[in-house]
Amino acid sequence: MDYRDLGRTGWQISTIGFGAWAIGGDAWGKTDDATSLATIHTAIDAGVNFIDTADVYGDGHSERLIAQVLRERPGEIVVATKAGRRLNPHTAAGYNRQNLTAFVERSLRNLNTEALDLLQLHCPPTEVYSMPEVFEVLDNLVRSGKVRYYGVSVERVDEALAAIEYPNVQSVQIIFNLLRYKPIEQFFAAAKAKRVGILARVPLASGLLSGKITAATHFEASDHRNYNRHGESFDQGETFSGVDYATGLQAVEELRALVPIDASMAQFALRWILMFDAVTTAIPGAKTPEQMRANAAAAELTPLDAATMAQAQAIYDRLIRPLVHERW
Repeated sequence: MDYRDLGRTGWQISTIGFGAWAIGGDAWGKTDDATSLATIHTAIDAGVNFIDTADVYGDGHSERLIAQVLRERPGEIVVATKAGRRLNPHTAAGYNRQNLTAFVERSLRNLNTEALDLLQLHCPPTEVYSMPEVFEVLDNLVRSGKVRYYGVSVERVDEALAAIEYPNVQSVQIIFNLLRYKPIEQFFAAAKAKRVGILARVPLASGLLSGKITAATHFEASDHRNYNRHGESFDQGETFSGVDYATGLQAVEELRALVPIDASMAQFALRWILMFDAVTTAIPGAKTPEQMRANAAAAELTPLDAATMAQAQAIYDRLIRPLVHERW
């Protein structure tokens, strides 16, 4: 496992992290807690020291599972959580001192800790990035000792650029994968200049880039890949990176020809992300120890050559760019 600096925190975190949305059990089909706990332990055994969760993943269930592991393996991992999506309605006005403090207190209880390692605003409305009072609340939470550092999780590149104008934002979590090139062109250089960490979320495009999904794949009713393909429940970009399903499958079939003989499609997709030194970590989800071991092994793959990178971009430019590039 390799490690990179997370912003200006002084932490070095694994280039492959553990995304804990799936183990919440509310948006990716059925889960089993014993298997989820074993998967987290497998991640740590593989050198992963960064876990990303949120207070709404399973209504706190994901955080509580992580807390069980933390009790057994204290001091080994950095846990990032998120706040804001509990608001109903989810409006910019809700990002106030009272609500954010209450969300933090709840996550502290769920994670059974005295301070949150990294608190991230959870894809707030765009207006929030023009509200300095929100970031003053976060600064106060740091000063109070409830939060060590803070960052943001965003939907769009323009939101990421606005966020890093606030001097104490340490990280930006943004969708970045073989079907999302815009961050390379419009965000990475700015983040590097300000020493802001980048957490690449949805790195496998909701499983599309695993190479295991086909036109005949069935998704459970509780799986967002069934009910959110057109943004019915939350931002469309969260599901298959906002790419039309059939077009995404076509792109994956063409990308498959670029996969090294010693790698899976998913490992190739993760290794591609790590070719960009602006990225601190990729945070794929995993529901089983086997998936986690395979994800972690992506960090050990030989770097991709220039020809492979160019061919991957050509597929993006032809099939995907017209669909998503300007939207997010």
